[in-house]
Amino acid sequence: MGDRSRRWAWVGVLVVGLILYLAVLRTLVRTQNPNFVPALILLGATVAPLTFLTFAQARTGRWQVPASVLVTSAFFGGVIGTVVAGTLEYDTLRGLGALPMLFVALIEESAKLIVPVVLLFTALAQHRRRLPSDGLVIGVAAGMGFAALETMGYAFTALLNSQGNIGAVEQTLFIRGLTAPAGHTAWTGLTAGALWALLASPSVGRLFGFLGTFGGVVVLHTLWDTFSGWLVFVVLAIVSIGWLFWELHRYRTFGDRLVVQRPSS
Repeated sequence: MGDRSRRWAWVGVLVVGLILYLAVLRTLVRTQNPNFVPALILLGATVAPLTFLTFAQARTGRWQVPASVLVTSAFFGGVIGTVVAGTLEYDTLRGLGALPMLFVALIEESAKLIVPVVLLFTALAQHRRRLPSDGLVIGVAAGMGFAALETMGYAFTALLNSQGNIGAVEQTLFIRGLTAPAGHTAWTGLTAGALWALLASPSVGRLFGFLGTFGGVVVLHTLWDTFSGWLVFVVLAIVSIGWLFWELHRYRTFGDRLVVQRPSS
């Protein structure tokens, strides 16, 4: 795929996704057939995160993470991340009687890193390149899978609590789908990118960089879960996405330096 096609592929993903979502919604409303509800929830939960993943992937410079790796990260990262996080949160809740938002953030951000870490050590074992931009996009994919599954769960809960009100499901899908890129998707991308940067060029500074990134992401996650109001979400979204693309710019420079150094080695 050419550079121009890559850079604008996210528009196609968004347009096609919205068309499919609206087609399913129209059919559901017209026929009143509940069999279309799962398709509506699936599309509503995945269109925005998938669009953001495509957008980020096109801005990693000349490097491209294989689609098979991204699919693996999104699917297994989502499933394993939600299962591990849900289990740990449940066990902690039983032990403490109440679960502080800081614990929720710490558990979920750690759980979402499981699959990116496995993919990182797989790359190390096979002596494949391990650029930070690769880790960032793989983290975005894992965060996308986690966010999509979590959104599907919330949408299903909204359907049950509203006794089948599709409007409640649409509202849940819209709000969570719109905020997903600035939440789980960006946060996991940041931590996975910092981890891969550490392994690509180990140093004390990069170790503290990873720890600082993970701590910063946990703080953002905690604030997101603690406070309400559109102004708070807008500020946190700007910080999260701005931070992600600042790091992506730095990682692209890292990759370009690697290419320049290769001919002389």
